[in-house]
Amino acid sequence: MTLEQEISKRKTFGIIAHPDAGKTTLTEKLLLFGGAIQTAGAVKSNKIDMNTRSDWMDIEKQRGISVATSVMGFDYKDLKINILDTPGHQDFAEDTYRTLTAVDSVIMVIDCVKGVEIQTEKLMEVCRMRNTPVLCFINKLDREGRDAFELLDEIEAKLGLKVRPLSWPIGMGKSLRGVYNIFEKNLNLYEPSKTKKVEDVIKITDINDPRLEEYISSSAAKTLREELELVDGVYDPLDPEKYLSGEVAPVFFGSAVNNFGVRELLDCFIQIAPTPKPRATEEREIAPQENKFSGFIFKIHANMDPRHRNRLAFVRVCSGKFERGNNYFHVRQDKKFRFSNATAFMAQQKETIDEAFPGDIVGLYDTGNLKIGDTLTEGEKGTFKGIPSFSPELFKEVINLDAMKSKQLEKGLLQLMDEGVAQLFTYEMGARKVVGTVGALQFEVLQYRLLNEYGAKVQFAPVNIYKACWISSGEQGQLDAFIKDKYRYISKDKEGKAVFMAESKAWLQMVQDNFPEVEFHFISEF
Repeated sequence: MTLEQEISKRKTFGIIAHPDAGKTTLTEKLLLFGGAIQTAGAVKSNKIDMNTRSDWMDIEKQRGISVATSVMGFDYKDLKINILDTPGHQDFAEDTYRTLTAVDSVIMVIDCVKGVEIQTEKLMEVCRMRNTPVLCFINKLDREGRDAFELLDEIEAKLGLKVRPLSWPIGMGKSLRGVYNIFEKNLNLYEPSKTKKVEDVIKITDINDPRLEEYISSSAAKTLREELELVDGVYDPLDPEKYLSGEVAPVFFGSAVNNFGVRELLDCFIQIAPTPKPRATEEREIAPQENKFSGFIFKIHANMDPRHRNRLAFVRVCSGKFERGNNYFHVRQDKKFRFSNATAFMAQQKETIDEAFPGDIVGLYDTGNLKIGDTLTEGEKGTFKGIPSFSPELFKEVINLDAMKSKQLEKGLLQLMDEGVAQLFTYEMGARKVVGTVGALQFEVLQYRLLNEYGAKVQFAPVNIYKACWISSGEQGQLDAFIKDKYRYISKDKEGKAVFMAESKAWLQMVQDNFPEVEFHFISEF
């Protein structure tokens, strides 16, 4: 098979949502329809044996939430589908932002009861930055939710995104009878099944066909016809090009936990979602059809298997063909590395692969040479854009509760920081270590993982820090003078870059006014 044929077979997308919208459940049901798994169990907190396939860390199983991006691949109708299931919780937003750099499109899950929530709006902003195509799945139809038109209006108003319904609910909650698939012109009757595929559909190409009343009541049929007429009057027909440019979002309705409405979503997705797209480096745009391999690392996970202390770097293949055992050029370190172990994922289950193509996500075993944002190529010295670290929102000092485990703590902190979900700042004076995160729950996860994966017992003490600012200056002498003057407030990040730790907004403004020749940056790439 040619490279172009391999690329045309691949669809790589992320699933994003506000917490508890049903994102991980939908992921599992897509795997179910794709034949990757045979039965499914609903996500339930504290029911470790009933957890979904994509949540595999112990802390995820205990809480019933996703705290790390999971990568899964499966085959469906002669296509290779790659799903990246992201954390919905805002405390893990940075992991999600980076993951969105590695996908070609997204499926956004919205709770029909709660509608568009704050985290959904933030995630949509990230999608808009890259004009990422978005497909919406309005979930939990089995509950008494809000009116379908009201939900669509809210998506357009809050997300600034035009919508086009491609399926339509027949009732909701206790009155739910099914959905009409506008895209394929057929009727899917509601039959709740939490563990099996529901596939029976009734072909009704004309909504005015009197056979409709054989399956649903005459009043439900009348309402459906009226609402579909309104849909066609209010919303423009789907323009695939506008979807691909991120201007219009197709919308499907269903209940992921009951496997309902998921097949319609998946079958439409494989028809309209984009294949791997070109990616920009600092020098030029790289097309997936180029013969030479290139890819970038968007995620690192330490201890995916705690028994082996392994460290995996997740690589998005951008062009050419990746072959296991080949030597590839590491742009940042300016030297070649050989990768003899390469894996594909099914959540925590991995299998060795010999080759991968644009759109695929490959796991590379690593001893510490690879970092988030690194570029691998067959020799070209170009770096892919767009994977910065943001200044954290919360800061706490690391207190070691067991002096005998200092080495384990040091190793644990460095490896977990490499995952990019928290940042470590080490003060020049006193070697104090401060961790910065975007949410409070991250500290709990770090504390848990340091203890359970490294045997290091810590607590996190509050510190008075407003913002971490990376600093630079065109005049090295001016920068040196600033660092000397503010020595007590200077730390180094994991990469050794100088960071000014400002204690308040007003004080930061005053320092900026007093040192106009020093630049203060709120992201690490400047």
